[in-house]
Amino acid sequence: MQNESFVIERTFDAPIEKVWSAITTKEQMKQWYFDLQEFRPEVGFEFRFEAGDKNTKYLHICRITEVMPGKKLVHSWKYDGQDEETYVTWELFDEGNKTRLKLTHEGLERIAKYGRAFAKENFVAGWTDIVGRSLKEFLEKLPVEN
Repeated sequence: MQNESFVIERTFDAPIEKVWSAITTKEQMKQWYFDLQEFRPEVGFEFRFEAGDKNTKYLHICRITEVMPGKKLVHSWKYDGQDEETYVTWELFDEGNKTRLKLTHEGLERIAKYGRAFAKENFVAGWTDIVGRSLKEFLEKLPVEN
């Protein structure tokens, strides 16, 4: 079985602290990611959210597995009713006043068997929109600190 990981990298015109805050603060995540009831960047913390299209919503169940403040956040990603976990890794790289974010979603081959909705190309489209558009637009709206 081939590895179906997906990797996307984007560089944002924002310092690493702002990007870290955007990916780890529930109030900020609501504005560009998903409407999470609760979120804490702590190993073992579980968070859930519903997402999907206009016809079908899926309950996502995620658990934080690694935290390196300002550098890396890893969490599992699975769907209600499925046993297979995939893993999402958010890595931040300081590039002066800019931050490079590398997102890796591993294990997609394990869930492809559940149907078209779980095909790699859907994750490619979803993460490209979330990281490449939503997060970028959110970070650009934040006030610049002097």
